[in-house]
Amino acid sequence: MNFSVALVGAGNMGGAMLRGWINNGMDPANITVIDPSPSEQMQDFLARNSVGHAVSADDVPPPNVLLVAIKPQMMDAVLPGLTGLVGENTVVVSVAAGTQLATLERALGNPAAIRAMPNTPALVLRGMTVLCANGNVSNDQKQQVADLLLAIGAVEWIDDEALMDAVTAVSGSGPAYLFHLAECMAAAGEKAGLPKELAMTLAIETVSGAGELMRQSDETPAQLRQNVTSPNGTTAAALEVLMADDGMPGLLEKAIEAAAKRSRELS
Repeated sequence: MNFSVALVGAGNMGGAMLRGWINNGMDPANITVIDPSPSEQMQDFLARNSVGHAVSADDVPPPNVLLVAIKPQMMDAVLPGLTGLVGENTVVVSVAAGTQLATLERALGNPAAIRAMPNTPALVLRGMTVLCANGNVSNDQKQQVADLLLAIGAVEWIDDEALMDAVTAVSGSGPAYLFHLAECMAAAGEKAGLPKELAMTLAIETVSGAGELMRQSDETPAQLRQNVTSPNGTTAAALEVLMADDGMPGLLEKAIEAAAKRSRELS
């Protein structure tokens, strides 16, 4: 990855991406982190890896990739101060939920721009990021940005930005649904008589192990479910409850629609 990157914001998501780049062998000399108040842990990481740090965009030269990793509610205040970072060959990437390409274009003078939706498994380099580019982005710029995001997990491209609300609801917010599933499984196991710590261990390992099995298997989730479900067995009894009309399918449909609606409201 022999191109320059300015990372605006080194919080959880920005920090995860930065660690992924360094772990993948990117030259720290090509990276500048712009953050007025990084955590002590991040300051130590920057120092140990010789990554450049600036408290503002002033005096930072335009990079090839300007990646903005701040909270959506900070965008209106921060974007105007980044105009000096947008050079002729700069592509701007936003990872803020609900921030449309049009917002980046208005604030930064219609640059090459990409909207990205990563998720929190990026913290363990198992993220899922969906990307959508405006018409100013070249193929080389798409490849640069894809290479950066592949350092923290899988990448997919879409052409229709309107799909980003559904992407946010399924993938961006999705890890929280699985965390809640583990919470509920552990609580139910404890109510069934298991010691609290054992119930939580069983829930966490089962959810994470099943996820890894899905990732590595050539079979669909539906087929994997059927594989583990014996007729009239214990799993079948549980699935009768979970797959009922008022069970998991309907609840998840409502949850994902609520998340997508909120994403549209943030736009």
